[in-house]
Amino acid sequence: MHIWVDADACPKVIKEILFRAAERVGVDMTLVANHAIPVPPSPRIKSLRAPAGFDAADKLIAERAQAGDLVVTADIPLAADALAKGALALNPRGERYTPDTIRERLTMRDFLDTLRGSGIQTGGPPALNQADRMAFAKQLDQILSTWQRTREA
Repeated sequence: MHIWVDADACPKVIKEILFRAAERVGVDMTLVANHAIPVPPSPRIKSLRAPAGFDAADKLIAERAQAGDLVVTADIPLAADALAKGALALNPRGERYTPDTIRERLTMRDFLDTLRGSGIQTGGPPALNQADRMAFAKQLDQILSTWQRTREA
């Protein structure tokens, strides 16, 4: 397993949870962004700067993610691409995307894009709160525990 983080919009507190988890379980992780991302000194944690351009970081993650990897992103199309390759996808609020839920999420995203395109203000997501952080940490722990059991078997 490799953890790929869509780091452009990933909250700092979620990155910190990921840093600790990667070190604790010994999994490699790469943060991908359009700008330099500071990471702690660790042979397991790297940052990768994507070229300039719309969705360049997402495209880079989609190209490199493999079956069994984990992609952390709030970007619905990137999550769909990850799932299509057999990777797991988790958003920073702790929602695990699945093949069953991703179609609905893509439809809602497209609908909201249409509304915004017609001038209707749809607003953004609420601020990340403690419950979101806890939900993320719980889902991440479940994913990594399953990975560890599989690796040990």
